[in-house]
Amino acid sequence: MKPFTTLTAIAAPLDMANIDTDKIIPARYLRKPREPGYDPYLFYDLRFDAEGRERPDFVLNQAAYRKVGILVAGANFGCGSSREGAVYAMLDHGIRSVIAPSFGDIHYANQLQNGMLPVILPEQVCSRLCEQLRATPGAEITVDLKSQTVTAPDRAVHRFEIDPVYRERLLQGLDEVGLVMQYLPQIEAFEQRHYGEMPWLS
Repeated sequence: MKPFTTLTAIAAPLDMANIDTDKIIPARYLRKPREPGYDPYLFYDLRFDAEGRERPDFVLNQAAYRKVGILVAGANFGCGSSREGAVYAMLDHGIRSVIAPSFGDIHYANQLQNGMLPVILPEQVCSRLCEQLRATPGAEITVDLKSQTVTAPDRAVHRFEIDPVYRERLLQGLDEVGLVMQYLPQIEAFEQRHYGEMPWLS
Protein backbone atom coordinates (compact mmCIF):
# COMPACT_ATOMS: atom_id res chain seq x y z
CA MET A 1 0.00 0.00 0.00
CA LYS A 2 1.36 3.43 -0.93
CA PRO A 3 2.10 5.59 2.14
CA PHE A 4 0.09 8.76 2.61
CA THR A 5 1.98 11.74 3.98
CA THR A 6 1.08 15.00 2.24
CA LEU A 7 -1.13 15.41 -0.81
CA THR A 8 -1.45 18.63 -2.80
CA ALA A 9 -3.88 18.13 -5.66
CA ILE A 10 -6.70 19.61 -7.70
CA ALA A 11 -9.89 19.31 -5.69
CA ALA A 12 -13.43 18.97 -7.02
CA PRO A 13 -16.62 20.14 -5.28
CA LEU A 14 -19.19 17.37 -5.03
CA ASP A 15 -21.37 18.87 -2.33
CA MET A 16 -24.21 16.37 -2.47
CA ALA A 17 -25.32 14.68 0.74
CA ASN A 18 -25.82 10.91 1.01
CA ILE A 19 -23.69 9.90 -1.97
CA ASP A 20 -24.02 6.16 -1.56
CA THR A 21 -21.64 3.49 -2.81
CA ASP A 22 -24.00 2.63 -5.69
CA LYS A 23 -23.52 6.18 -6.98
CA ILE A 24 -19.76 5.85 -6.58
CA ILE A 25 -19.78 2.58 -8.53
CA PRO A 26 -22.99 0.91 -9.74
CA ALA A 27 -23.48 -2.67 -8.59
CA ARG A 28 -23.42 -4.04 -12.14
CA TYR A 29 -19.68 -3.31 -12.35
CA LEU A 30 -18.71 -5.17 -9.19
CA ARG A 31 -18.06 -8.53 -10.85
CA LYS A 32 -14.66 -7.34 -12.03
CA PRO A 33 -11.79 -8.61 -9.80
CA ARG A 34 -9.42 -6.16 -8.11
CA GLU A 35 -7.05 -5.03 -10.81
CA PRO A 36 -6.35 -1.70 -12.52
CA GLY A 37 -9.23 -0.52 -14.65
CA TYR A 38 -12.01 0.50 -12.28
CA ASP A 39 -11.68 4.15 -13.33
CA PRO A 40 -14.34 4.09 -16.12
CA TYR A 41 -16.99 2.99 -13.63
CA LEU A 42 -16.49 5.81 -11.11
CA PHE A 43 -19.78 7.73 -10.68
CA TYR A 44 -20.84 6.06 -13.92
CA ASP A 45 -24.54 6.93 -13.82
CA LEU A 46 -23.72 10.51 -12.86
CA ARG A 47 -20.92 10.91 -15.42
CA PHE A 48 -22.65 9.30 -18.41
CA ASP A 49 -26.10 9.22 -19.96
CA ALA A 50 -27.95 6.10 -21.16
CA GLU A 51 -25.96 6.12 -24.43
CA GLY A 52 -22.62 6.33 -22.61
CA ARG A 53 -22.04 9.99 -23.43
CA GLU A 54 -20.50 12.29 -20.85
CA ARG A 55 -22.89 14.57 -19.01
CA PRO A 56 -21.19 18.00 -19.40
CA ASP A 57 -22.71 19.36 -16.20
CA PHE A 58 -21.13 16.69 -13.97
CA VAL A 59 -18.10 18.13 -12.23
CA LEU A 60 -15.58 15.40 -13.09
CA ASN A 61 -16.39 15.80 -16.80
CA GLN A 62 -15.32 19.44 -16.77
CA ALA A 63 -11.85 20.29 -18.04
CA ALA A 64 -10.62 21.87 -14.80
CA TYR A 65 -11.32 18.70 -12.81
CA ARG A 66 -10.03 16.01 -15.19
CA LYS A 67 -6.97 15.41 -13.00
CA VAL A 68 -8.69 15.62 -9.65
CA GLY A 69 -6.95 14.09 -6.64
CA ILE A 70 -9.25 15.25 -3.84
CA LEU A 71 -13.04 15.36 -3.51
CA VAL A 72 -14.93 17.69 -1.19
CA ALA A 73 -18.32 16.09 -0.62
CA GLY A 74 -21.51 16.43 1.41
CA ALA A 75 -22.49 14.62 4.58
CA ASN A 76 -22.74 10.82 4.83
CA PHE A 77 -20.41 10.13 1.92
CA GLY A 78 -20.17 6.44 1.05
CA CYS A 79 -23.34 5.34 2.82
CA GLY A 80 -25.17 2.24 1.66
CA SER A 81 -23.48 -1.06 0.89
CA SER A 82 -20.03 -2.17 2.01
CA ARG A 83 -18.66 -2.56 -1.53
CA GLU A 84 -14.90 -2.02 -1.61
CA GLY A 85 -15.10 -1.42 -5.35
CA ALA A 86 -16.17 2.15 -4.55
CA VAL A 87 -12.69 2.77 -3.18
CA TYR A 88 -10.98 0.98 -6.08
CA ALA A 89 -12.79 3.22 -8.57
CA MET A 90 -11.69 6.41 -6.81
CA LEU A 91 -8.10 5.25 -6.47
CA ASP A 92 -7.90 4.24 -10.14
CA HIS A 93 -9.21 7.70 -11.06
CA GLY A 94 -6.40 9.27 -9.03
CA ILE A 95 -8.42 10.33 -5.97
CA ARG A 96 -6.58 9.69 -2.69
CA SER A 97 -8.58 11.80 -0.26
CA VAL A 98 -12.22 12.71 0.33
CA ILE A 99 -13.15 15.58 2.62
CA ALA A 100 -16.69 15.50 4.02
CA PRO A 101 -18.67 16.28 7.18
CA SER A 102 -19.30 12.56 7.73
CA PHE A 103 -18.89 9.14 6.10
CA GLY A 104 -20.62 5.81 6.03
CA ASP A 105 -18.77 3.77 8.66
CA ILE A 106 -17.80 0.81 6.46
CA HIS A 107 -16.80 3.02 3.55
CA TYR A 108 -14.63 5.11 5.88
CA ALA A 109 -12.82 1.94 6.97
CA ASN A 110 -12.48 0.73 3.36
CA GLN A 111 -10.79 3.97 2.37
CA LEU A 112 -8.27 3.65 5.19
CA GLN A 113 -7.63 -0.02 4.41
CA ASN A 114 -6.73 0.83 0.80
CA GLY A 115 -4.50 3.84 1.41
CA MET A 116 -7.02 6.64 1.00
CA LEU A 117 -7.46 9.35 3.62
CA PRO A 118 -11.05 10.25 4.55
CA VAL A 119 -11.04 13.65 6.26
CA ILE A 120 -13.90 14.80 8.47
CA LEU A 121 -14.38 18.57 8.73
CA PRO A 122 -17.39 20.59 9.92
CA GLU A 123 -20.17 21.03 7.38
CA GLN A 124 -19.69 24.79 7.18
CA VAL A 125 -15.99 24.33 6.40
CA CYS A 126 -16.77 21.81 3.65
CA SER A 127 -19.33 24.25 2.21
CA ARG A 128 -16.73 27.04 2.14
CA LEU A 129 -14.22 24.76 0.46
CA CYS A 130 -16.78 23.91 -2.23
CA GLU A 131 -17.54 27.59 -2.76
CA GLN A 132 -13.85 28.34 -3.26
CA LEU A 133 -13.41 25.41 -5.65
CA ARG A 134 -16.39 26.50 -7.75
CA ALA A 135 -15.11 30.08 -7.80
CA THR A 136 -11.66 28.96 -8.98
CA PRO A 137 -11.95 25.73 -11.00
CA GLY A 138 -8.73 23.75 -10.88
CA ALA A 139 -7.70 25.13 -7.47
CA GLU A 140 -5.64 22.88 -5.23
CA ILE A 141 -6.06 21.74 -1.65
CA THR A 142 -3.31 20.31 0.55
CA VAL A 143 -4.05 17.46 2.94
CA ASP A 144 -1.20 16.91 5.39
CA LEU A 145 -1.55 13.76 7.46
CA LYS A 146 1.52 14.44 9.59
CA SER A 147 0.15 17.74 10.88
CA GLN A 148 -3.48 16.61 10.45
CA THR A 149 -4.36 19.75 8.53
CA VAL A 150 -6.18 20.77 5.35
CA THR A 151 -4.99 23.93 3.60
CA ALA A 152 -7.76 25.54 1.57
CA PRO A 153 -7.36 27.45 -1.71
CA ASP A 154 -7.56 30.70 0.30
CA ARG A 155 -4.67 29.39 2.50
CA ALA A 156 -6.89 28.93 5.55
CA VAL A 157 -5.76 25.92 7.58
CA HIS A 158 -8.26 23.48 9.09
CA ARG A 159 -7.27 20.75 11.54
CA PHE A 160 -8.87 17.30 11.44
CA GLU A 161 -8.79 14.33 13.78
CA ILE A 162 -7.94 10.72 12.97
CA ASP A 163 -7.40 7.66 15.12
CA PRO A 164 -3.64 7.43 15.89
CA VAL A 165 -3.55 3.78 14.80
CA TYR A 166 -4.97 4.60 11.35
CA ARG A 167 -2.71 7.65 11.06
CA GLU A 168 0.41 5.58 11.68
CA ARG A 169 -0.69 2.84 9.29
CA LEU A 170 -1.29 5.35 6.48
CA LEU A 171 2.00 7.13 7.09
CA GLN A 172 3.84 3.80 6.83
CA GLY A 173 1.70 2.41 4.01
CA LEU A 174 0.54 -0.62 6.00
CA ASP A 175 -2.71 -2.49 5.54
CA GLU A 176 -3.84 -5.06 8.12
CA VAL A 177 -1.60 -7.79 6.68
CA GLY A 178 1.37 -5.44 6.56
CA LEU A 179 0.73 -4.45 10.16
CA VAL A 180 0.84 -8.10 11.27
CA MET A 181 3.96 -8.80 9.20
CA GLN A 182 5.84 -6.19 11.23
CA TYR A 183 5.68 -8.66 14.11
CA LEU A 184 6.63 -11.77 12.13
CA PRO A 185 9.90 -12.45 14.04
CA GLN A 186 8.05 -12.30 17.37
CA ILE A 187 5.26 -14.52 16.02
CA GLU A 188 7.75 -17.11 14.74
CA ALA A 189 9.71 -17.03 18.03
CA PHE A 190 6.48 -17.61 19.97
CA GLU A 191 5.54 -20.56 17.75
CA GLN A 192 8.95 -22.19 18.18
CA ARG A 193 8.82 -21.73 21.95
CA HIS A 194 5.20 -22.88 22.14
CA TYR A 195 5.70 -26.07 20.14
CA GLY A 196 9.02 -26.73 21.92
CA GLU A 197 7.18 -26.75 25.25
CA MET A 198 4.20 -28.71 23.85
CA PRO A 199 5.54 -30.92 21.02
CA TRP A 200 2.36 -32.99 20.93
CA LEU A 201 0.58 -30.00 19.33
CA SER A 202 2.74 -30.02 16.19
